[in-house]
Amino acid sequence: MTASFAAGPSDPTVQPVPASVVAQVDAADTTLHNPKRAVISLGANLGNRLETLQGAIDALEDTPGVRIKAVSPVYETEPWGVEPGSQPSYFNAVVVLKTTLPPSSLLERAHAVEEAFHRVRDERWGARTLDVDIVAYADVIDDDPHLTLPHPRAHERAFVLAPWHDLEPEAQLPGRGAVADLLDAVTREGVTPRKDLELHLPE
Repeated sequence: MTASFAAGPSDPTVQPVPASVVAQVDAADTTLHNPKRAVISLGANLGNRLETLQGAIDALEDTPGVRIKAVSPVYETEPWGVEPGSQPSYFNAVVVLKTTLPPSSLLERAHAVEEAFHRVRDERWGARTLDVDIVAYADVIDDDPHLTLPHPRAHERAFVLAPWHDLEPEAQLPGRGAVADLLDAVTREGVTPRKDLELHLPE
């Protein structure tokens, strides 16, 4: 599936998902036994960023035991930890999904999706075609260094909190509190909503 630009100005935060789509997604949940809810953040700053994010969403949906429930608006974010202007800006988004996969398997799938888009992990703050991070998994709090839950820096990242808040204004980050309160506590400088762009639930 190829992502497309919306025709004319569009604000995805105020466009309800059609009832028919909600019904299809909810029906798909019946194929999952005791699914858990997870929040995934996506980011890309190389190549066709919008198409990459949509491709990642579609790839996650194609994973057995995963159903995408909601897709956030797109934000454009200045890169962190590097000299201004030294890298292209990021497109960021958040998806909420249900899954029967345990956190470790979901992480493996996230890495596989990154690798499919030629992600290279050779520099901490380096440019990359795709980031797929698990922000939260159910109410799990775990300091395992292989996969810390929730994500140890999610609470201080407006490019994660802002799109998540757009999707779920009442969301809670386990162990940290309300996403709305966390978002109020961080700067949104360099994090801009792109109302002219849209990502879509997989068909």
